[in-house]
Amino acid sequence: MSEKFVLKSDYKPSGDQPEAIAGLIQGVQDGERFQTLLGATGTGKTFTIANVIQAVQKPTLIIAHNKTLAAQLCNEFRRFFPENAVEYFVSYYDYYQPEAYIARSDTYIEKEAQINQEIDRLRHAATQSVLTRKDVIIVATVSCIYGLGSPKEYENTVMHLKVGEDFDREKVLQRLVDMQFTRTQTDLTRGTFRMRGTLMEVMPVNEEFIYRIDATRGFIEHIDRQDPITKAFQSNLKDMWLFPAKHFITASKEREAALVKIREELKERLEYFEKNGKLLEAERLERKTKYDLELLETLGYCNGVENYSQPLSGRAPGEPPDTLFEYFPDDFLLVIDESHVTVPQLGGMYEGDRSRKQSLIEHGFRLPSAADNRPLQFHELEKKMRKTIFVSATPGKYEKENSSRIAEQIIRPTGLVDPEVVLLPVTPGDYEAGDLPIELPFAIPSPYEGQVHDLLNNRIPEVIARGERILVTTLTKKMSEDLTTFMTERGLKVRYLHSGIETVERLEILSEFRKGTYDIIVGVNLLREGLDLPEVSLVAIMDADKEGFLRSETSLIQTIGRAARNVRGRVLLYADNMTGSLDRAIKETERRRAKQVAYNIKHKITPKTIIKAIDDLREILGLSASEKDIKAILKLELTADSHELGDIIKQKEKEMKEAAKNLEFELAAILRDEIGQLDNELRKRNRESALPDKEKKQVEKKGRHGRTR
Repeated sequence: MSEKFVLKSDYKPSGDQPEAIAGLIQGVQDGERFQTLLGATGTGKTFTIANVIQAVQKPTLIIAHNKTLAAQLCNEFRRFFPENAVEYFVSYYDYYQPEAYIARSDTYIEKEAQINQEIDRLRHAATQSVLTRKDVIIVATVSCIYGLGSPKEYENTVMHLKVGEDFDREKVLQRLVDMQFTRTQTDLTRGTFRMRGTLMEVMPVNEEFIYRIDATRGFIEHIDRQDPITKAFQSNLKDMWLFPAKHFITASKEREAALVKIREELKERLEYFEKNGKLLEAERLERKTKYDLELLETLGYCNGVENYSQPLSGRAPGEPPDTLFEYFPDDFLLVIDESHVTVPQLGGMYEGDRSRKQSLIEHGFRLPSAADNRPLQFHELEKKMRKTIFVSATPGKYEKENSSRIAEQIIRPTGLVDPEVVLLPVTPGDYEAGDLPIELPFAIPSPYEGQVHDLLNNRIPEVIARGERILVTTLTKKMSEDLTTFMTERGLKVRYLHSGIETVERLEILSEFRKGTYDIIVGVNLLREGLDLPEVSLVAIMDADKEGFLRSETSLIQTIGRAARNVRGRVLLYADNMTGSLDRAIKETERRRAKQVAYNIKHKITPKTIIKAIDDLREILGLSASEKDIKAILKLELTADSHELGDIIKQKEKEMKEAAKNLEFELAAILRDEIGQLDNELRKRNRESALPDKEKKQVEKKGRHGRTR
């Protein structure tokens, strides 16, 4: 096992990479707190960061704003550091319905979660690596600022079994239970064990192997490792380390003290409710908390144990929770990728969580201390950001104002330059050269038929003829759907892509797009996927002169960059007016393009389109939930009557909007999928209620027998 980062690559730093790498290394070594890598799309920012990591030799945490981008980064860093630990740490829920209370309809929604076991394994592998190795890189999403459990307790609970040592069967059994392992007599799965006389078999939560410990004569004689699928054995292991099966672990002594605190808090809260005439809330809280206390006392664990993390960890009220950050040593490197998106997300997560928790506390479903099971507030996160590198093609205000160094990386190793930007009118009319804001590299037809017809008739055909792809961005979901229908009717291979498409399907569409099943993708915000699409040579931005988030300087530069991986990259900006954002985006693109062209001329470089393998990231993402899975999560809500179902849908819509407002996009997407299922059920019931009695009987028969009779 290597203790040093060793970068493996056939590439050498080129262009302005050496300067950027040297500057960032110097900044880390000088103890600079914040630095920014301003890297244009396709300039090899990941390779630059990999070189910095190898030079400074510090454990590194990389934060991305979604699972897709995190998976891509993790794969890239694993290629660069095959001998080192590169781990993946994201939310382990395929679906997650948070505990909530809707006061208006008096509806309590119990926490429902579907945990992805593979991602759970990867999370444990990540925390174990960072506790046991120096050469570790963890690629995480913004969920890493949520409470995780005390690293001290997690580390102290580790069990070391060694050949030749005494084996006290009862003590080992108790230790495994304390570590939250589950005893079974059937097949072993992660986090379970079984005893057969003096033979113990256990499957660690972070591995895919079964360990067999033979202690026939009162001491450990053999430790063997078995593949559960092939049944192949690796024998004569000297020892093994067994980490806890869960991150929330509390030692017996500390747990007893915590239980006392919980009971005291419960007593105080019940007195408060009774004093204020809230007897229902008091009864609710007493019943629920006492049930949890019994489980904690006997098993050391209960459903929703994280809501008691404040007393269990011994933290003072209001004190920030332990997160993934606490598992790292003090001197670690933090990299925030796509910082113009990630930083606002990190800053907005606390408020969304707080409003939901407050409702539960006020109505007697949780103790006040449950509010401390939360993500970090941004000022708390800032204290943990000791050596930080922000990475973005368009750094935000926070990064610009706080960075002591901005390393600019504009030159692409491939020689590719920023795409040619062309401004065209939105509205039809007769135009002459002098009527247009910029000089065009081609003539436009007269009369000009407007942005849609120009795109379809004059721009798309030549791109498709070359076997390349097109991205089209619109302002609304309806416009993207209508434009897709319009194109489909004209025989084009096109799909739309927006927030209404669930995650798994989005990845499938993008994969098929790269393969050529579709030539065109129409979307609202095509930046969110975080994927490279080198086959795209044309990007069309409709209604580019409508100032706002989707047409801001940052969004425009990011969208323009989508065409920067193809040697024939071109961007069409359809606009009748020159806005401030348009002007700045065009000027910045021209500045970068001029620098890149000059470098290519000086060094006699011929640009080449990036050739990149078409990877399927779905497996590492763990995004395989189906319609059946969603219905399983919603089983309680689906039993409600039509009126109640309508109220639940309205509440979930409110929560979804709130989540999106607070930049909790993963939660918003989950709620969106749930709303879709509930809405389908409500429409089905409404249709059935409107049927004549004869047809209703046919529907009932079909439901019972699978067909009408």
